[in-house]
Amino acid sequence: MYIQSSGKLRLVVSTFALAAALNAIPALTESAAAQSAPQSTDNTPNASTSQSTQINSVDEIIVTATKRSQSLQNVPIVVTTVNHQLLQDTGVKDIKDLALLAPGLLVTSTSSEASTTARIRGIGTVGDNPGLESSVGVVIDGVYRSRNGVGFGDLGNVDRIEVLKGPQGSLFGKSATAGVINIITALPQFTFGANAEFTAGNYGAYGGAAEITGPIISDKLAASIYFADRQRDGFFNVDTGPGPRTETKDTNRNFYTIRGQLLARPTPDLTLRLIGDYSNRKENCCIAVITRASQAPAPNLANNIVAALGGNDGNPNTPYDRNAYANRPDNQRIHDGGVSLQADWNIGPGTLTSITAYRDWKTTGGFDADFSTADIDYLPSDDSNSSQFRTFSQELRYAGSTDKLDYLVGGFFSNEKLRQNTSVLVGTQFTPYLSLLFSSLVEGAPDPHFLQTGLTFPFVGGVNYVPGSGSVDQYRQRDNTYAIFTDNTYHVTSKFDLNVGLRYNIDNKFLNQNSTNIGGGGGCSSANAAFGILNAVNPAAAAQLAAVNGTLCLPFLSPGYNNFTNQQSNHEDALSGTAKAAYRFDRNFLVYASYARGYKAGGFNLDRVECTVGQPGCAPGSAAVNTPILDTRFGAERNNSFEIGEKATLFDRKLLLNATLFYQKYNNFQLNTFNGLVFVVDSIPHVVSKGIDADFVWFASNKLSFQGGLTIADTRYDLTASQLADLELKTGFLGGSHSRLSLAPLYSASLSGTYTQDLGERYKARFNMGAKYSSGYNTGSDLDPGKYQKGYVLANARVAFGPQNDRWSVEVWADNLFDTDYKQVAFNSGFQNVPTNATGVLDAFLGAPRTFGGTLRVKY
Repeated sequence: MYIQSSGKLRLVVSTFALAAALNAIPALTESAAAQSAPQSTDNTPNASTSQSTQINSVDEIIVTATKRSQSLQNVPIVVTTVNHQLLQDTGVKDIKDLALLAPGLLVTSTSSEASTTARIRGIGTVGDNPGLESSVGVVIDGVYRSRNGVGFGDLGNVDRIEVLKGPQGSLFGKSATAGVINIITALPQFTFGANAEFTAGNYGAYGGAAEITGPIISDKLAASIYFADRQRDGFFNVDTGPGPRTETKDTNRNFYTIRGQLLARPTPDLTLRLIGDYSNRKENCCIAVITRASQAPAPNLANNIVAALGGNDGNPNTPYDRNAYANRPDNQRIHDGGVSLQADWNIGPGTLTSITAYRDWKTTGGFDADFSTADIDYLPSDDSNSSQFRTFSQELRYAGSTDKLDYLVGGFFSNEKLRQNTSVLVGTQFTPYLSLLFSSLVEGAPDPHFLQTGLTFPFVGGVNYVPGSGSVDQYRQRDNTYAIFTDNTYHVTSKFDLNVGLRYNIDNKFLNQNSTNIGGGGGCSSANAAFGILNAVNPAAAAQLAAVNGTLCLPFLSPGYNNFTNQQSNHEDALSGTAKAAYRFDRNFLVYASYARGYKAGGFNLDRVECTVGQPGCAPGSAAVNTPILDTRFGAERNNSFEIGEKATLFDRKLLLNATLFYQKYNNFQLNTFNGLVFVVDSIPHVVSKGIDADFVWFASNKLSFQGGLTIADTRYDLTASQLADLELKTGFLGGSHSRLSLAPLYSASLSGTYTQDLGERYKARFNMGAKYSSGYNTGSDLDPGKYQKGYVLANARVAFGPQNDRWSVEVWADNLFDTDYKQVAFNSGFQNVPTNATGVLDAFLGAPRTFGGTLRVKY
């Protein structure tokens, strides 16, 4: 109730403020007419060239993929660029929506909206471990965001978004081995203007956004302010069982964001851009539903045990009814704010650019880890489960040109402080659930007292896990990154260019870990002692229960972490870069070949790490079972990429048709696998991605345009037999030596079309439809066949009506027009995947259903 009331209050206040501002615009415009003529923002050095107006030629598509403003067709890089109008027509408000328009881009989220991961050509960071940096970099107005989830949210008034594919390690840094999503927001204007939109839709959706921009001091200082507030009911109906959860809806929307900018031009040679923003989300997110019941050793074994405890975990045959089950809350709170200052100074033969930024992002939230109404285990929705990034960054670069050379040199520094808290606790039914489960496996009949009376447990006074006991962990990581870089293009002739870019990176990470246990890990201590006795008196029974010992002494239950502290450090230095050759046959046809080397820093597994019970040196009942591994580091990920491509411009500059063949080989690919009980980080020796990228934009007429593309990316493991066996032992991997990676569709194609029809002399209608096809792929990092998602199509559509001058418009729209059912990520349900992952219960985070509604826009 509080969330709904506060959201409505924000909307009322913002609506009245917008109305007052819009009423003031005509008077302010008249006052501005007496001032000197404004200078076009298009002349801002190294700033975006506005694409908010209608584009009718390939020549008007400008990108900053090389940190210079250039025509798309002159840049020897695979870039998919989406302008302001197309973003608006297809309803894109964040990077997750963007995937509809960019072939080869896949964006998923799991346990919270903060756990959002982008993948390009089948390559991305797997899992929710914040110690893993992103393979796809997200940059907003020149400021690198430390993780994909940190960059998730309403992006405001976006001028354009560029998706750069392949390693971008020379200009965009260490965490860009798969590519970069480069987001450029609109500059403040030196002419007064305002725009606003109000939206309402199904699932109780309502909200709006507004922006006001204009000059403050003639042509010297301009400002803009953007505000958005959006609400929506949840997609899921939740059976809360006995509680304590009371919220019966889930995956709702409730957030607001504000973004202000100042653009100053104190002299003709100096431009300053100051940006400040803040976002706040308070939502219930995100819940999973069952997609496969347990299969062995008896059908529905785990599900029947949940039912025997009076619980329910749903119907695996109807997951898209969106009936979910959870007795524990999943309240999610996200605060994201920051400030940046960009200075562009024309000095000497070039331009000196400085970008200084500070960002503070924090998410707090837990969830019901068993996704049932049985009270088995959970993560509390408080600060004991939270992540916070505080990042200061400074980039300084100098760029210029001579007749033969375009040059750029620069340096970069970043100080990132990560504060990670993790707590996993057992519920009131944890002990009886394990008793019923293990007795069914060992004795063939369920016994709710098995952990007190079965086998050798009585010799240690029985095994009992006190409700509310479990882990409390604190991780404090500091990361200092230093880099120097250069990117230079030498014009050998008027047709032939050579480009070389280099970046030398130094990365220093420091980690302090403090862990303890509520309850002192007593249940595990008793279980381990019992197995020590069993090993001596009945080795056959001990072997039969070896896997059970691993479950009873999972790291979050281990007494080895009582008052545990650990400090680690890691130093890396690496050279990344690129070399390209481009030849332009004429104005309409360019070919190029490139090599790029990418680098993604290593780090620490921010989780409890112990040996796997049953592996050599980790016998059931031994002391090693409860001995923490002090070195949780994983190594850097590197890749080498080769591309051969062409950029063709046809039909009197109305059509661009670009295609690229690529081959990428990754060494020590960072994989994070969840086996239903713990996350396991492992470095995969080799992964290969190869295929073709093709993009086109066609301005068929002044009224009709199309944009789309195709990515064929065959992204696979490349393992020897011994490497495969090692991966299987560590993670429960179910794939083969050359299996395709998870979340890596072979085919990905997008197409968007827009048509404008005049209605008399005063009005017009605008029609847009965009669609994205993805071929089938596995959604689980262990490649369990049960986690496979078959090929599907997502489509959005919008129809708008308004006057020719765009002063207002009324739109009706639908997202996921065909109500396509699909899984984002499937995973092994906690404690319900015994005896093996391949036969246990599967849950999944689902994609959004069809949503539809209407939008009113006004513009001055």
